[in-house]
Amino acid sequence: MKIAVFPGSFDPITTGHIEIVHRALPLFDRIVVAIGINENKKALYDLDQRMAWLEAVFADDDQITVDHFEGLTVNFCKKINAHFLIRGLRNSSDFDYEKTISQVNSTIGEHLETVFLISQPKYSHISSTIVREIIKGGGDASQFLPPEIKL
Repeated sequence: MKIAVFPGSFDPITTGHIEIVHRALPLFDRIVVAIGINENKKALYDLDQRMAWLEAVFADDDQITVDHFEGLTVNFCKKINAHFLIRGLRNSSDFDYEKTISQVNSTIGEHLETVFLISQPKYSHISSTIVREIIKGGGDASQFLPPEIKL
């Protein structure tokens, strides 16, 4: 079984994230959308809220499961027997960063491959960071969020 992990903070999940997962579906038997818990980063939304959103967004697709983990992504992948990571690339800065992380992951993770999907142009400007700033500033971020997220 080909299992892939799509890790992230998903604080909050955006339409760009969802687009990447749906495009990756034909490549894998199962995709685990997993929230990585980083104690050094202050999340805008707590873990329970983010998990609830992920579960609502992907509720109709049996091929997608949601989970969370602490520590290294490679250790989580090993724990669930996943041999692939999915990463979305919006621009060349994303590529430079993700390439380095991918190389480290393939060195310390056994048989772990990273699959990069380039964002469609209509999603390439969307990031959780920008969406959080819109929300914190009192703006309307709904066009960047799935309909399951009601703020």
